[in-house]
Amino acid sequence: MMTTAAEGVVFKFPSFKIIKTANRSLPNRQSIRFGFRRFSSSSSSSLSVVSASASSSIVNDYDPKLEPVSLGHATRPHFPILHQEVNGSKLIYLDNAATSQKPTAVLKALQNYYEAYNSNVHRGIHSLSAKATNEYELARKKLATFINASDSSEIVFTRNATEAINLVAYSWGLSNLNPDDEIVVTIAEHHSAIVPWQIVAQKTGAILKFVNLTPDEVPDTAQLKEMLSRKTKLVVIHHISNMLASVLPIAEIIEWSHNIGAKVLVDACQSVPHMVVDVRSLNADFLVASSHKMCGPTGVGFLYGKSELLSAMSPFLGGGEMISDVYLDHSTYAEPPSRFEAGTPAIGEAIGLGAAIDYLSGIGMQKIHDYEVELSNYLYESLLSVPGIRIYGPVPSQTVPRAALCSFNIDDIHPTDIATFLDQQHGVAIRSGHHCAQPLHRYLGVNASARASLHFYNTKEDVDNFVLALKDTVSFFSSFK
Repeated sequence: MMTTAAEGVVFKFPSFKIIKTANRSLPNRQSIRFGFRRFSSSSSSSLSVVSASASSSIVNDYDPKLEPVSLGHATRPHFPILHQEVNGSKLIYLDNAATSQKPTAVLKALQNYYEAYNSNVHRGIHSLSAKATNEYELARKKLATFINASDSSEIVFTRNATEAINLVAYSWGLSNLNPDDEIVVTIAEHHSAIVPWQIVAQKTGAILKFVNLTPDEVPDTAQLKEMLSRKTKLVVIHHISNMLASVLPIAEIIEWSHNIGAKVLVDACQSVPHMVVDVRSLNADFLVASSHKMCGPTGVGFLYGKSELLSAMSPFLGGGEMISDVYLDHSTYAEPPSRFEAGTPAIGEAIGLGAAIDYLSGIGMQKIHDYEVELSNYLYESLLSVPGIRIYGPVPSQTVPRAALCSFNIDDIHPTDIATFLDQQHGVAIRSGHHCAQPLHRYLGVNASARASLHFYNTKEDVDNFVLALKDTVSFFSSFK
């Protein structure tokens, strides 16, 4: 059925071609389109409800007269990309943990920068450069306010969260870690929170220690607490797992770590876009996230660092912008954040991130979080009806929250086959693979998984349509057994 490749999966179907099969559309049947939905002219079902075996497996459309408008329905008009067909079906985008879609406000901010005041920052006195500099620095201030940093100088723009972690690894780690010092990490971390510290450990002689999962498939915080000792210099921890959907008690973990003198770096890529994150309340030493997961452009992310830590760190990259004075035999460096932003930055992207923050703040992060909790539980419960499914991570309850994503496998069907069929036959976009979490997958005894992940512009109808499409996918592949 499939062969594996180094990073992903190369799938090979048996001797069949993916076509519209009998329970989707027949060759000689005319199709009538109503908006995004397709209905067969020979069907006896009403236009308000489509059965699970109907042509595109799409349930009844949302009717605002029947129920209050949800946050998903209210915000969908702001995202042009969602209003299209993919492979003949209405797009159902459920790959938000990989990247989020962008509202019109962000697209316009990008266009306005390049059309109206495209110029370099911090280097010119002419009007375009002054405006670009003001907007760029305003985006930094917006971000500082968004996560409640003490000052905008604690925000360093980077290419992404991966670069932000590497910045800490090289600028802080190489200077502060010594042989036999310990770095505590969980096996559920993203590769970007493991690989840089492997490199630093090899260079410094520091030791990486890994926290396992509980039987409920949550990183074992009790084990983490026991691991902490005076040898521990750094804890690298995610706020929300991009595979397990588990939410960790970051404030408690930081308190435990500080009690023994360790610093904490928080990977907040899956939390900053979905909930209120307050770095001062958490007392985080470092925190990273990416713009593209929070409705902003790709190519920009950020590092938050306490001012006293950033001021003591050496530069990550050398070049223009990060210097104070350059002589032939030495250079002096600018104060943070400029010290860590060598060269021309992603100006338009940072300004676009500022527009995304305006958009998210206009909705309210607590409102987004509350809606996604409801949507997350609905997704989990709905997926339980799929035959042969295995969902990873904790069971949601009043005391155990789950983020709005589910990673899963289905008996005897490779996750890439599932994702391919969902895309080609139903226009459903999900992720398949190891989600940059190979150690976690190995711990769970699988090579890969499928993942459906939601954002506030998704709806229960999206979930319903996805589950119907997934059941159709299971039925299709089961027919070859």
